[in-house]
Amino acid sequence: MTLKRRAFLGTGAAAMGTLAAPAVFAAGHGKPQVVVVGGGAGGATAARYIAKDSKGEVGVTLIEPTRQYYTCFFSNLYIGGFKEMGQLGHSYGGLAASGVNVVHDWATGVDRDSKTVALAGGGSVPYDKLILSPGIDFVEGAVEGWDLSAQNAMPHAYKGGSQTELLKAQLMAMPQGCTYAMVAPPNPYRCPPGPYERVSMVAHYLKANNPTAKIIIADPKAKFSKQALFEEGWADHYAGMIDWVGDDFGGGNVAVDADAMTLSIDGEVTNVDVCNVIPAMKAGHIATLAGVTDGNWAPVNAHDMSSKADADIYVLGDAAQQGDMPKSGYSANSQAKVCANAVRGALTGSKVFPAKFSNTCWSLIDTNNGVKVGATYEATEEKIAKVDGFISATGETAELRKTTYEESEGWYTGITADMFGA
Repeated sequence: MTLKRRAFLGTGAAAMGTLAAPAVFAAGHGKPQVVVVGGGAGGATAARYIAKDSKGEVGVTLIEPTRQYYTCFFSNLYIGGFKEMGQLGHSYGGLAASGVNVVHDWATGVDRDSKTVALAGGGSVPYDKLILSPGIDFVEGAVEGWDLSAQNAMPHAYKGGSQTELLKAQLMAMPQGCTYAMVAPPNPYRCPPGPYERVSMVAHYLKANNPTAKIIIADPKAKFSKQALFEEGWADHYAGMIDWVGDDFGGGNVAVDADAMTLSIDGEVTNVDVCNVIPAMKAGHIATLAGVTDGNWAPVNAHDMSSKADADIYVLGDAAQQGDMPKSGYSANSQAKVCANAVRGALTGSKVFPAKFSNTCWSLIDTNNGVKVGATYEATEEKIAKVDGFISATGETAELRKTTYEESEGWYTGITADMFGA
């Protein structure tokens, strides 16, 4: 069954409801203020829901440097030729129209004592509650020979926008019969099936335009998300094109040389024409500056997504260390609704509903060949805990795979409307 936009919007949102705000609690400065840093699936959703449901009782400021947000989810479909980049871009006009004060600037620091967020453009923004949804940054030195100075030669393309366009351009410029390499990240990372959907989309493009080209995946993991489904699809559609080198075969002992355009796996050096390096990840830097990280991620309380380091700071999406949920756009959107309800309740006294979470990750393997994995979750004292789950089966009919892909299209339309209000 295709997941329609209306059905998606009802998921989670209906459980939260919209109640009158009976009381307002601010720290001596009138209307309570919420500041949200990061305008992706977590931040945009949280900002919109707090502004909408509080009906003007809470001031909401969203700090986001870009004026056009390009989703990382579905960006692989752009690489495969199924989407145009313009279809992945979204403005913040809808959020502004719904009452969110949208500030296009970089957040450069958090003063937890004075409860202010510093801006690169000067000045600061006060908050009663601060929501951080900064996404990911990369762990320095995670891949020998690669750092951000090499991202133009060897793009990561794991943040939507110019990096995605660069990788596509490099793919299109590959000589006939040459080699595309990917260095996959270790767990945990944004969108567990994402690297392998990307390989599928690269293979789809190469099969049509450069059929003797090869793909190498150097992977530090012994296994990966939806592995049986991807490997079945690769055998059916791209036989002989893709070599996956897992940890058992040296995939965790990798070095690259961006000047020489080489990939070394366990000491064996290969010349490559495109090298997509996706390093190990960590929470976006502002979370570290705010002092809410422990290691690479920011631990949170599962019932409301509040930081374990500061009850007035909340962390959403990829940056959070929350338990069993994967890092995905769907997860961030689901967490944002729980957080928005909790923050509004804390500031206005409105009813706070028990936290419930859900996630689904769709992947496209070839034309109309979609697969999915998902689960529901509940909040415990220790973490967001998985309750039950599902995954596509190998050997499914072409009709079911087409339906699954169409379902993902409906989800994309629904979640972007839920994030941006347009």
